[in-house]
Amino acid sequence: MKPIDRKIYLASKSPRRRELLRQIGVEFELLTLRNDTPRGPDVTEVVHPGEAAIDYVARVANEKAAFGWNMVQHRRLTLRPVLAADTTVTIDGAILGKPGSPNEAMEMLERLSGRTHQVMTAIAVYHTDMKRQLTQVSQVRFAKLSAASIKAYCSTPEPYDKAGGYGLQGLAALFVEHIEGSHSGIVGLPLFETAQLLREAGIPLA
Repeated sequence: MKPIDRKIYLASKSPRRRELLRQIGVEFELLTLRNDTPRGPDVTEVVHPGEAAIDYVARVANEKAAFGWNMVQHRRLTLRPVLAADTTVTIDGAILGKPGSPNEAMEMLERLSGRTHQVMTAIAVYHTDMKRQLTQVSQVRFAKLSAASIKAYCSTPEPYDKAGGYGLQGLAALFVEHIEGSHSGIVGLPLFETAQLLREAGIPLA
């Protein structure tokens, strides 16, 4: 009997998503989506005019999964499910992406200070006859942050590769008063929903 192929492709550079997949025992190979091709990034993360945050994350996750699946076919790789994800932070209808400078990071954290914001992580799984996408939304309330604590945090490397300018799994855990939703979703990959889609794609999970 041919053994079941339990491996997937992960179309993400995020080390946090790798750690979360390992946590639930999912084996994966990386599909690297490039940002510096002559034609620009493989998948752009630019927000369309008037695009709502929940539509934005779903679109980007779908585009990443579609690009990864096309890459699998073009390279004649073993046909396995492709998992992609995108996370964004939103408050007052505004999308907070990854800060490009300390000033931008500090502005984001000042805006989040003492308030509740939303963290949205969309996941998409593409396979031979499957194109599925789910979005998980969590509510996160920050304590009132002092200017000194914001400045100290933004002097570390932590804010600059994360939507909203903070990482729940790092020092910014000290900022969080309350969470309603999925801890793993806030970190970057909602494991309940991820497991649901991977089971649909034929990956055996507990």
